[in-house]
Amino acid sequence: MDTGLTSPPAFDPAFDDTELVTARAALVQGRRQAVRVLLGRTGDDWDRRGHRVTVLARDPYAAAWARDWLLAEPRSADAAALLALALVRRALRGKESPGAAREACRGAAMSAPADPTPWLGLLLLERTFGTDDTVTGVFDEVRDRHPEHHHAHHLMAARLAERHSEHGPDPLHEVYDFADRTAARAPADSPLALLPVVARAERYRVLAAAGPEPDGHWTGSRARQATRAAFDWWLEWEHDDHPRRHVDLNFLVHAMACQGRTAEAAALFQRIGRHATRAPWSYPDRDPCTAFRTARARILGF
Repeated sequence: MDTGLTSPPAFDPAFDDTELVTARAALVQGRRQAVRVLLGRTGDDWDRRGHRVTVLARDPYAAAWARDWLLAEPRSADAAALLALALVRRALRGKESPGAAREACRGAAMSAPADPTPWLGLLLLERTFGTDDTVTGVFDEVRDRHPEHHHAHHLMAARLAERHSEHGPDPLHEVYDFADRTAARAPADSPLALLPVVARAERYRVLAAAGPEPDGHWTGSRARQATRAAFDWWLEWEHDDHPRRHVDLNFLVHAMACQGRTAEAAALFQRIGRHATRAPWSYPDRDPCTAFRTARARILGF
């Protein structure tokens, strides 16, 4: 069986969600029934719902198909959410006005008040276009509906990491405080325990883009402590069923590779297989495929 350890990384945001892959393929062919069934079955598993809708929304024709679906089923919260996130995706690519995407997200939120997914779409949008206060307000809306929303916390960490880049490698930067507090307050089995590693990678992205790559960013005592705690959490609580677990694994193995922790990194590469993510391998300005394959070959020896 091909474990993917010598294969090119896939960079497929669906990861190993075979139901999502099947529904996405059907949507590409203009058939929405598989998507309707998929999202209906997902229910209020909010992390999974957010993951699935954001992946489906990436297709270039998702907005058109979602509009057709909404015309056929005007009360479908699933169709409204898919349209909202598809418009967000188009706005981020410069193919739709941010205002239209905002309106769609708020409309979808009204059709399903308990669902954080439309607010996740708005957070994706405001992460790029919004003020700090706007981003914080939208993040609070997501967290009010799902306090441990995985994707939303990653987006917030990325946004906070971009503040005060001129201050240089400040060990007390607010993104570290945010991540540490989040990890400390989350339930013991929450994958948000890995957020401090994500925060460090996001701050590395910002610092390296602003000037020379910061010395000691990954090898200092705080970085090693954060990475060790995250790896220990993974050993005890690994969630094979979390829809975004490969995101966490990629951030964690990237940190381990940067620190030269070969044994731990090898175990993580084994678990990841081909399911690479562009972030953080693209940080600060690298080809993610080359960076991932180089690190994997150095750690695994082939």
